[in-house]
Amino acid sequence: MGKTTRRGFLGTAAAGTAAAWLGSRATLRAEPPAAGANETVNVGLIGCGGEGRAVASAHSRLPDARIVAVCDLHAGRLAEARKQFGGDAILAYSDYRKLLDNQDIDAVIVATNDHWHVLPTIHACQAGKDVYVEKPLGTSIGEGRVAVRAAEKYKRVVQIGTQQRSWPHYQEAAEVIQSGQLGEISEVRVWDFDCLYPGFGMPPDSQPPAELDWDFWLGPSPKVPYNVNRFAHFYWFFDYGGGWQVDWAVHHYQIVHWFLQAQAPSSAAAMGGFYTFEQTNTEWPDSFVAICEYPPTPVAKKGFLLQYTFSGAARRQQRSHAKCFYGTKGSLIIDRSGYTISWEPEKDKQDAPPDVTVANAFKQNVHLDSLQAHARVFVDCIKSRQTPPADVKVGHLATNPGHLMNIAWRVGRKVRWDAEKEQIIDDAEADALVTKAYRAPWSLEV
Repeated sequence: MGKTTRRGFLGTAAAGTAAAWLGSRATLRAEPPAAGANETVNVGLIGCGGEGRAVASAHSRLPDARIVAVCDLHAGRLAEARKQFGGDAILAYSDYRKLLDNQDIDAVIVATNDHWHVLPTIHACQAGKDVYVEKPLGTSIGEGRVAVRAAEKYKRVVQIGTQQRSWPHYQEAAEVIQSGQLGEISEVRVWDFDCLYPGFGMPPDSQPPAELDWDFWLGPSPKVPYNVNRFAHFYWFFDYGGGWQVDWAVHHYQIVHWFLQAQAPSSAAAMGGFYTFEQTNTEWPDSFVAICEYPPTPVAKKGFLLQYTFSGAARRQQRSHAKCFYGTKGSLIIDRSGYTISWEPEKDKQDAPPDVTVANAFKQNVHLDSLQAHARVFVDCIKSRQTPPADVKVGHLATNPGHLMNIAWRVGRKVRWDAEKEQIIDDAEADALVTKAYRAPWSLEV
């Protein structure tokens, strides 16, 4: 398939084309019939990087799902994905909207870079397709809110790619905490340690590679010259990601919300800076610490603190991406390898009961097996039309703590959050960061 050129897409004439396409989505039938139990679900992949291909591979391992189309703005990645999933038999697109126009595709995987998560999700819902969207849900709270609205309006199954929600040892740990075995929970500490030293350097701006449509890649974000760090390390730029406190930690926050039956913090505060990297043109700090306060929940009856730490200087420790729940009777530390409970001594007793350790049930190919478990839930919900446990609203709420931390860091002060209105209280400067501005012709509309 020849490469479609879209260098001028964002010009005046093409803006009308985009608007016409968006308008046509609203006329589609909102709720097509559910697939039968024995029918095969045809899946399209939007975003053919490493994680996107891994998620698609997990779906392709299911007996009742198949990858039928792939899409990417980078011609090289597109060719690799097409070859991986079937060669010429697989449809290839460089514009995700053309993929969405294909009526033979039932569902899509959105595994683009982060600032392209929400628009394809909204447009897929409008096109009558169900969506598996990678985390984080959006690069702003406002984007996530609109994605939730789109799923509700068009009655679509939308599942966020926080696959730990479908792992057996996480489900068992949730039962332990919710049963009260740890006593009263007062604090959860969450951390991500990755040795990224010396950082990403300061490469100069340059011409984009011939195989990449840079203007389309920027999409709703401001128009800037191509820089290899913006493309390769987008997580660390304000316009395209949220640092590990958003991009990795959504996994953690969803688990915290699930275990403690929480939905949203009431405030956030943060500190951070460049204490590790050498000179770099990236924007989010290489060292970051933040705290969210949560109101009482059915499990944490007095409320609790969530403390998050990211360090770009350290990784080699037993658990580099984990969380620990602290209770009056014991603490539970959990990550992808399993969980361990350490008990406090009973009153008037010197010795505590021995620790309890439970290992992850996935032993061979942990990454792919875990993704397959999550894909299984998604495909089952497509057929049953039930809401998946890690649905778009759960994903939205799990993305928000990191955004609030980042907003607090950017304005340099504690922010208070009205979870019902999804507004920052009495701080116009901070509240202005809740929703990002979109570059025309892209807009957040459902």
